[in-house]
Amino acid sequence: MAAAAPRRFLADTCTALADTLLDAAERTSLHPDGHWQRTPDDPSVDAALLLPGVRGALPAADPCTRATLAACRRELADDHFLHRFRHDERPLEEAEGAFLLCGFVMALAEHQQGRTVEAYRWFERNRGACGASGLYAEEFDIAQRRLRGNLPQAFVHALLLETAARFGE
Repeated sequence: MAAAAPRRFLADTCTALADTLLDAAERTSLHPDGHWQRTPDDPSVDAALLLPGVRGALPAADPCTRATLAACRRELADDHFLHRFRHDERPLEEAEGAFLLCGFVMALAEHQQGRTVEAYRWFERNRGACGASGLYAEEFDIAQRRLRGNLPQAFVHALLLETAARFGE
């Protein structure tokens, strides 16, 4: 029983810290439209902001979680591929490729919302964006249908496996 006390203290400390961070983010980085914005000074959407909902920092039903998912769909999606964020006024595909990691996170977010068909569409589109060897790069050039960025990209492979496992639950 002596080992339980330090774990509980650590869990309480981490929970308190997470609550503090969430409160600060709500005060400084919540867009007037209800979605999470990149930074207090940058009101744009960032696909990485889907992660708090996917990872359980916020409930799936949280209005910010849903608004961020909708903003990503509206502003960063292209043919069931997802760009991380908008760099400037250029078309998304001119700045960089779609991030395959973000596409799998989008599949998880859609699945979490109960949008099973959309989740599978995201998953299958991004799953198909591997090279002939079956390896994934960091990015995928949608127009030229080719890999871009670092290859192989371990994080993309990890999210592919996690998404497949969660769909199987």
